[in-house]
Amino acid sequence: MSALTLPNSPIYGPSSDDAFAFDGAEDLSQAWRDGLLPDPSLTVSEWADRHRVLSPRASAEPGRYRTDRTPYMRAIMDAMSPAHPVRRIVFMKAAQVGATEAGNNWIGYVIHHAPGPMLAVQPTVELAKRFSRQRLDPLIEESPALRQRVKPARSRDAGNTMLSKEFPAGLLVITGANSAVGLRSMPARYLFLDEVDAYPPSADEEGDPVALAEARTRTFSWRAKAFLASTPTLAGLSRIEREYEASDQRRYFVSCPHCKDTQWLKFERLRWEKGQPETAHYECASCDGRVEEHHKTAMLRSGEWRQTAEAQDPGTIGFHISALYSPVGWFSWENIARLWEAATTDEAKRSFKNSVLGETWIETGEAPDWQRLYERRETWQIGTVPRGGLFLTAGADVQKDRIEVDVWAWGRGLESWLVDHIVVEGGPEQAETWEELGLLLDRTWLHAHGTRIGIAKLAIDTGYEAPAVYAWARKMGHAQVAPIKGVDGFNRTAPVAGPTHVDVTEGGKKLRRGARLWTIAVATFKSETYRFLRLSTPTDEEIATGAKFPVGYVHLARGTEAEWVKQLVGEQLVTVKTKRGFSRLEWQKLRERNEALDCRVYARAAAWIAGADRWTEAMWRDLEQQVGLSGEIADDPSGDTESPADSVAGVIRRRPERRSRRVFRSSYMS
Repeated sequence: MSALTLPNSPIYGPSSDDAFAFDGAEDLSQAWRDGLLPDPSLTVSEWADRHRVLSPRASAEPGRYRTDRTPYMRAIMDAMSPAHPVRRIVFMKAAQVGATEAGNNWIGYVIHHAPGPMLAVQPTVELAKRFSRQRLDPLIEESPALRQRVKPARSRDAGNTMLSKEFPAGLLVITGANSAVGLRSMPARYLFLDEVDAYPPSADEEGDPVALAEARTRTFSWRAKAFLASTPTLAGLSRIEREYEASDQRRYFVSCPHCKDTQWLKFERLRWEKGQPETAHYECASCDGRVEEHHKTAMLRSGEWRQTAEAQDPGTIGFHISALYSPVGWFSWENIARLWEAATTDEAKRSFKNSVLGETWIETGEAPDWQRLYERRETWQIGTVPRGGLFLTAGADVQKDRIEVDVWAWGRGLESWLVDHIVVEGGPEQAETWEELGLLLDRTWLHAHGTRIGIAKLAIDTGYEAPAVYAWARKMGHAQVAPIKGVDGFNRTAPVAGPTHVDVTEGGKKLRRGARLWTIAVATFKSETYRFLRLSTPTDEEIATGAKFPVGYVHLARGTEAEWVKQLVGEQLVTVKTKRGFSRLEWQKLRERNEALDCRVYARAAAWIAGADRWTEAMWRDLEQQVGLSGEIADDPSGDTESPADSVAGVIRRRPERRSRRVFRSSYMS
């Protein structure tokens, strides 16, 4: 027989040829036989119940996996089985309902029972590595059926690494949606796309990551399977919402323990006494019967998925579930009620709707009425810091012939006051312009308690003449100055990222990594600003009875002129179509000038960089004490540390103001 004939082949029979008499020949023979066998009748959920063992490293409930713990996952997992006719499974869901574990069960099933090339995609390469360490390695190590099929990673074995796992007749590649190379690395029969709403808009500028990944399955045609799962984000931007709406939109119907009528659970039917989330219960939509938490286990076991729409693609099915279905002991109705009562800001409500209800958040982008803002101006004096202001930040917008600066005071709950608007005349090519801007860092503003406060952090945009901005920021020191770069889009893990080091030219000499650059999500901060501007003002009667301004309220002084207010609301959020037909949200100008809005965003980013979003109660009390103590003199903030106590408390002081004739109060202020 030819040397290419495999020994013990089920097709050719035994062979006396010694060509394969080497270590591992039996494994190769087994892999060949496995590849020729038809796909097994065992479903993914049956495999998980029989073979999956949860590791204490990756699960709060270690031990044998039980699908009965999350009965709603059975149909979803079984749809991933090769025998099921659908090609795409879409799962829009709340956080922590078992979606990733279902994807892990599918990976284990493929390795053990239906081998073939598989691609698992996380939002970034770093998250892919974390997924491999924290989820995939325990999956393999704790399940004997997988441990004998996947060799441990070895430095000499390029096929088994953190992001690549070989097994008989198959290969698993884990990559990030931000890596175009990883997405086109191989053909794939199986595709696991996890948290797709966190994917970047484009993978290395080569296109939508989901489209790039699904293109890898075309080789396998009807035999391919794709599982897309995610917690949704913003309406109009959410990938998983778009996919779910194109599917048959299945909901999990459960029976009322009293009237036996079936329904899918809605947050609007959850009831509790105000301030007493421990009284939370569900009210049946048919009989108004009181459904308690302990009824949930039986309800889930008898529940079933029902489609509520016609799918645009018959090969796609979609599932949606909220945390209301979370098994007893995981996330209770009491926890949901408690979270909702604590959600006092739009950001918290957005997080609740996304992660608890598994629904998208509708971002309101209509510009607030500038006349209403103009008419609600207050009587405190421009150039002073009102009572509630505890520290100052500034946002600087570099223009061709000037630098515009807004100084904002911030208090608890990010309540804010416009303290000053300053224009430094002269272009960025003039040294005098930067000298005058530098003098602002030493300037102080009188607080209502008699203390003088300086700028804790100034954020300056690098979009125009970045080299000049970097050089000036390096000279001033990163303790008080933060060069920033704005980026579009809402799919950001945090509104501010960094700092990263950039090269700087100083005195004609290039200094590698000479300056720090912060990246800010301008869309997020603009949306927050508009939400804050829409907050209602307490009446005089309410204030007299002790009512406070709402969290995030924006105060404008009587001297603020109409032009500045118009600039503050000079953009609106609109939905636009991309060339590929996808929808995305985009901020667009309503008028030519919008420096006030830009400077507000930069000053807000400076507050974030200073740490205001993460300060403890003790830090806020310390700031309140400092502004309330007369005669308190603090050191000049010239050190390199960026701790909140040093970068903010150090600018509350009494010292002479240093003014320059080239720096003047804006004409928008009287």
